[in-house]
Amino acid sequence: MIALVLALVTLLPMTALAEPIHDSSALKAQLTRTAPLTIGEVLARIELTHPLLRAMGAERAKARAKILKALGAWEPQIKNYTQTERYNTWNLTTAFDIPSQHTAGYADSTVQVGHPWGFTVEGGLRSGFGDKGNARIAYPPDLLATYAQQHFYYGGSVHLMRGFMVNEENAQFQQAELAGPQAEIKVAQKRQDLYLAGAVQYWDWQVAVKQAEIVKRALGVAEERLVQVEGLAKGGKVAPLDVVEANQEIQKRREAAIAAQRKVEYEQYKLSLFLWENGEPVTPRPEWAPEFQGETPLPTKDEVAAYKVEAKEDRPEVRDLYIDAKLNNIDIKLAKNYLLPKFDFKGGQMESGSDWNVGIGYRTESWFAMPVFQREGRGKVLFAEADQQQLALKQLYTEQQVSIDVDNWLSAQVRARDRVKVATEALRLAKTLEEGERTRFNMGATTVLFVNVRERNVVNQAYQLYRAQADYAVSRGGMLWARGLLSKPWAESELAKYGNPLTAAGMNGFKRPGRD
Repeated sequence: MIALVLALVTLLPMTALAEPIHDSSALKAQLTRTAPLTIGEVLARIELTHPLLRAMGAERAKARAKILKALGAWEPQIKNYTQTERYNTWNLTTAFDIPSQHTAGYADSTVQVGHPWGFTVEGGLRSGFGDKGNARIAYPPDLLATYAQQHFYYGGSVHLMRGFMVNEENAQFQQAELAGPQAEIKVAQKRQDLYLAGAVQYWDWQVAVKQAEIVKRALGVAEERLVQVEGLAKGGKVAPLDVVEANQEIQKRREAAIAAQRKVEYEQYKLSLFLWENGEPVTPRPEWAPEFQGETPLPTKDEVAAYKVEAKEDRPEVRDLYIDAKLNNIDIKLAKNYLLPKFDFKGGQMESGSDWNVGIGYRTESWFAMPVFQREGRGKVLFAEADQQQLALKQLYTEQQVSIDVDNWLSAQVRARDRVKVATEALRLAKTLEEGERTRFNMGATTVLFVNVRERNVVNQAYQLYRAQADYAVSRGGMLWARGLLSKPWAESELAKYGNPLTAAGMNGFKRPGRD
């Protein structure tokens, strides 16, 4: 009965290790691929096709929309206004005369234009009309147009103190102009996050594939040994219990191989979310996984110092605070402008038709007001200055944080390099012990149990080596992230290999900064 169960279990792994079937058309197009998947291709495909990066590209359109909205405050306006009045006239020499009733009015067609400095100008055409009796009343001696009651006129208004050059509309426009750099920072932040996440996932997938290959090779060795032990057992050279031991080891390694295969599938599905083609994620195949690259020289002290300066200039987190500081400066200027009194001046044609009909053509107005305690203005200034202090502390912390990030990833790179060296030596020693134990087994000086222990140790050391190599690759990518290099678009020479650089996801159909 036990032998039957073992025989049935022996037939399971071929189906258990079989890869799932995918219906994705993007994946089918990749079935014939033989070239390895490189980290450069992963980053290039993120830049070219990733939906989240493409979505962030729309921030540029939002920035332009904010500018258009702010410019609407001074949008040239065409106005048409009509006023009609009925009035009576008396002959003052005879108190009992019946008053005469007349109809008069005008129609204005005006163009009004504002300016960010806080003044507006307008000009247009006033066309008077009325009955025959009304025509005898005087009209202002303005520049005539086509008939006696049609005149050209002009007017305007200006803020002489509060609101002159610094006002709500101008402040909103200046802040809207900073929306463009803010949009670029948001795109850079998303690109940086996706690049780092995609790179880490790529190396996790790579190490999972390599570890699965080690487990499968160990399974093949155990299956060959089972045949060898069965032959020795038939000849009476080993105990029948060794056959059971060898068979049990096969089952353990098959279970480990199934778990390793599941790990590969898990990592490859996660990696597929960074590889898009024709609007679908492409699931990478295990045979695309390359070998890990070798060691690279560590940066010198001068290079590390330069990296820290570079990080403070290029990291989106720091750049975003610089934009916030500019926005805050605008708020402070506007708040201080509220401490000035209101003093406005306005002039133009008379608005009342009766005044205009009797020859009173223009009016001038002035308005002065000043709060006694300046509570609103002082409150706005206090609030803006508090924001300024917060930003100064955040900037100090963030600049030190990005500097620490460089040191942190340098430490990770050094320690991962040391681990690779130690793990490589440990694997070499484990393989030496494994070969020695196999030789002793073939000479009959040991048992299958000790051979299995030595082989498991080799598999474990190989696991450790691949994990250390992956961590070393991650540390190198982390250093690029800490320096702010991952916030910049991938090289166009690399993008051209996998698509059109001008349609990159981070651009989303918009022009790249500096090329507008």
